[in-house]
Amino acid sequence: MFENIERTSLEELGEFGLIDHLGRHARQVNSATVKGIGDDAAVVQVDGRYMLLSTDMLIEQVHFDLVYTPLKHLGYKAVVVNLSDIYAMNGTPTQITVSMALSSKFTLDAVEELYAGINLACEKYGVDLVGGDTSSSHRGLYLSLSALGTVDPDKVVYRSGAKPGELLCVTGDLGGAYMGLQVLEREKRVFLEHPEMQPDLETHAYIVGRQLRPEARKDIVEFFAQNGIVPGSMIDVSDGLSSEILHLSKHSGVDFVIYEDKLPIDQDAYQLAIDFGIDPLTAMLNGGEDYELLFTLDQKYFDLVKNNPDITVIGYARESGMHNQVISKSGNAHDLIAQGWKAL
Repeated sequence: MFENIERTSLEELGEFGLIDHLGRHARQVNSATVKGIGDDAAVVQVDGRYMLLSTDMLIEQVHFDLVYTPLKHLGYKAVVVNLSDIYAMNGTPTQITVSMALSSKFTLDAVEELYAGINLACEKYGVDLVGGDTSSSHRGLYLSLSALGTVDPDKVVYRSGAKPGELLCVTGDLGGAYMGLQVLEREKRVFLEHPEMQPDLETHAYIVGRQLRPEARKDIVEFFAQNGIVPGSMIDVSDGLSSEILHLSKHSGVDFVIYEDKLPIDQDAYQLAIDFGIDPLTAMLNGGEDYELLFTLDQKYFDLVKNNPDITVIGYARESGMHNQVISKSGNAHDLIAQGWKAL
């Protein structure tokens, strides 16, 4: 007789729960391994410097839709999302590898278009494509990229370094990629019903670009270096601002307060959220794929960042046990809950 064993579904566990679960069984036996599972990139010591390693997988119909995603844009984005993890450690990316599995629907021309985007991103960010692997798939396109980078040991920034009293800052604007996705999905529905109609994307070029062709914040890491700034903690905003804040909270052992009226959003994204019946705050907190940097700073650095138009102070860190909260425009405090994109 078969035993009725109670099982835990992966959906119930969630992506980060699964990572935590698997990470408990990982053992580090090499002294050169400085940081393993649990941050934006792993850290390995090599000849007195730290090497950073990060990897990401992109799967058709899970992470991208080729109905509205040009292959060149996809190749570019695949590189950028990996480099963003290196910048989130305050590092400099140097090399990438690219592995992919393709179904028979893809032609050589399609692969060349994908690699045109990959090579364009490599050129812009000054990284070398040094290897990878190819395979066939029964269905669709699978991309797996790894990024390598370097950082000085005294400049590396983890998720775990935030301290009470530090300022919480974010780069750029939030919610644009999510609203760009809403536009693309809307135009896809129109196209499927009326193939003769041309998509209306030009009027929303910025936010559509935020979804299809994001950029990593190399400029911010360079700004830190030029001004002698080392953040207390840092993470990139890939799964939604609320999720990333809770990651910093968990790893650093602090809680955060953020202010709704301080959160930066592009005006087009704000208006589109209203038009789509979406609360702009929801788009900013939970949208994801902005690939901005979220970081904490000692208050001594405030004068250095206050006039940088690409950095916004959105809150501060405080002692743990006081809850992570967002203060609404009306002054009410609400517990911060992660409702961002989930891979499982």
